[in-house]
Amino acid sequence: MSCDNGKKDWLELAREVLDIEIEGLAAARDQLDDEFVRALTLMAECQGRVVITGVGKSGLVGRKIAATLASTGTPSFFLHPVEGAHGDMGMLRREDVILALSNSGGTDEVNGILPTLKSLGCSVIAMTSNRASAMAEAADVVVKVAVPREACRMGLAPTSSTTAQLAVGDALAVCLMEWKSFSQDDFRKFHPGGSLGQRLATCVDQLMHTNDLPVVGEDAAVEAALAALNAGGMGLVAIVGDDNVLKGVFTDGDVRRQVCAGKLDAAAPIVDHMTVSPRRAAAGDSSAHVLDVMERNEITVLPVVREDGTLAGLVHLHDLLGKGALKFSNGHGGRAS
Repeated sequence: MSCDNGKKDWLELAREVLDIEIEGLAAARDQLDDEFVRALTLMAECQGRVVITGVGKSGLVGRKIAATLASTGTPSFFLHPVEGAHGDMGMLRREDVILALSNSGGTDEVNGILPTLKSLGCSVIAMTSNRASAMAEAADVVVKVAVPREACRMGLAPTSSTTAQLAVGDALAVCLMEWKSFSQDDFRKFHPGGSLGQRLATCVDQLMHTNDLPVVGEDAAVEAALAALNAGGMGLVAIVGDDNVLKGVFTDGDVRRQVCAGKLDAAAPIVDHMTVSPRRAAAGDSSAHVLDVMERNEITVLPVVREDGTLAGLVHLHDLLGKGALKFSNGHGGRAS
């Protein structure tokens, strides 16, 4: 094997590979049809486990799909077909759904166990490029995943085909999350050891900002609120009464909308321009709950109040996600109503 590195444009070749992979993903996307929905329905209504099987590169993809499903609310595990043929099929029950992966649909190791899987009463989904293959004919549902070509110039190494399998597996997993209303709190339960899981397990009091908050009194003018908003860098200024009770908020988004409508008067009282009774978190709420509220309502920063309604702090979306103390002043932050 010769090596002539000096004559190769490696960046050009790498980009060509990625272009071919993108081409394959586009083809996989365009092939999605009612069979995908049938497969999704079988998996969503499964009373047992979703069991993934495959060998070689498809087997490696299958292991990742099984891990993604298991971590996002769909009980799942990977069954190696050879081990299955030597006793591991004893782990299966008739309530299980099988997702078999093979690009060609002619993988002997997988096809060899399909009759036994069917005899056990399991439903079988085939993910293959060939609807006329033995695997497809044995399956109850066939999700076609075919790519125009492999990124390997010899067309030998599974590249585009396995990328497409992986992506369609992700599509199934995400659709199942939506089907089952899988929440951030559910994610935390399945990821107690991860950094995100650990953050979401904490109380919002431990993550919120409490010092040098952008706050003005309810007797302040819009001009003063704008100055506090700009200095705070969080996309929101809180408006409080003399007793520190939260009265309202004024956000980057409010500024943009009011300027565009020609309604912003810098000399006017801020109470005439603020959002009254904004959404808020309660001191003591779990971070997972607060994150769910913020994402559901597209809120970037949220006031945190005590039982008596007084302002305890402000929490930014990035504080919950562990992305550091990032500052927002781009108009996206601040939908708090």
